[in-house]
Amino acid sequence: MCQYHSEKPEPSASKAPVSYSKPGVSLEPFPWDAGVFDAHCHPTDTMASIASIPHMKARALTVMSTRSQDQDLVSDVASRYKVEDDEIAVTPRSSGETRLIPCFGWHPWFSYQIYDDLSSDLTYDGTSSGKISYYDKILVPSPSSKDVSFSEGLPDPQPLSEFLRETKSRLEKHPISLVGEVGLDKAFRLPQSWTSTNKAHHNEGLTPGGREGRALSPHRVQMAHQAMILQAQLRLAGEMGRAVSVHGVQAHGVLYETISQLWKGHEKPVMSRRDKRRIAEGAEDFSSSSEDEIDEDYTVEPSTKKEKPKKGPKPYPPRICVHSFSGPAEVVKQYLHPSVPAKIFFSFSIVINWATGGGDKAEEAIRAIPDDRILVESDLHTAGEEMDQYLEDVCRKICEVKGWELRDGVEQLGRNWKTFIFG
Repeated sequence: MCQYHSEKPEPSASKAPVSYSKPGVSLEPFPWDAGVFDAHCHPTDTMASIASIPHMKARALTVMSTRSQDQDLVSDVASRYKVEDDEIAVTPRSSGETRLIPCFGWHPWFSYQIYDDLSSDLTYDGTSSGKISYYDKILVPSPSSKDVSFSEGLPDPQPLSEFLRETKSRLEKHPISLVGEVGLDKAFRLPQSWTSTNKAHHNEGLTPGGREGRALSPHRVQMAHQAMILQAQLRLAGEMGRAVSVHGVQAHGVLYETISQLWKGHEKPVMSRRDKRRIAEGAEDFSSSSEDEIDEDYTVEPSTKKEKPKKGPKPYPPRICVHSFSGPAEVVKQYLHPSVPAKIFFSFSIVINWATGGGDKAEEAIRAIPDDRILVESDLHTAGEEMDQYLEDVCRKICEVKGWELRDGVEQLGRNWKTFIFG
């Protein structure tokens, strides 16, 4: 889904994957037997493609849900192609066998469809006038200032408490499942309402709820509302100890702030160079005050503290993947600061990170990311050969940027995926 940015047309035909072969130069055979794992994809957006999953070369797919229409689809498909434990997920697949990791979450593009019924400031009362007032409050510009009929054409919002209850139930049903896709998006604009004209062009092969070529309205979802929906889902992931796949478009700073608010008070202690020297037996401290700075390569293990860390659920997820990461290397450093208590991964897709012209920035970020924190994804809405091709291309590209031998790199990416999914 996310490769179809709000400013670009929805899927009807996919872009061809980027090829890295040079004329007259044959590529090294791709080591599918090493195991390739898609960290983020949307095959349930095109249900007819699901039948091709058992014939794919990829060993496992991490499948996202995004809105009301695909939550049960992801659950049902996962029941057919489920993973029983972490061992079966990383062993070579038998013929016709596919592993699928389901993810349950509400995408920021659809965050306007959920209202906050958990705070004292109730934003929606269930009435027609209340619906118009609700959308006026969370959308910018307010629809009433343009066309009140726009709000009338939007769905009745559902309560956050109900969505969280349903999501928790799905996560419990699928013990090896994640929270996703969730996040923030400053660029997204709501599509115009359905009309008899654009309904006539509805693609029956696509799961309902997408844009499907509709013109975009001027209305955006306020970031405060998106952040509220995101944090609620991150807390649920923390409560259940599940990893999360996060979307962020033109919102790298606010995304980091929104996530990091949840681990305030839970940061890992970080030792300065001066204090590090002091713990060396018999060492004298001749350092100047200018050297009393954080050593970003050294942290205090919790076991060395007098007070043991509290056990039990945390208000933040244990592992987070910022998918199709398009931010600068400086943002990478924020997420990887030694005080951050969650393990942060970054995944990359050909269609977002290279096909849209952001390759140089992506490669700079990739070089800044530790080898064990990189994942690959297709972010594709159709399973099958095309998804395999996207995965092969992005694996080759990352190995090229990192200077890895192809097989070694694919194996490293597989280990990273296993750590992200299973901890």
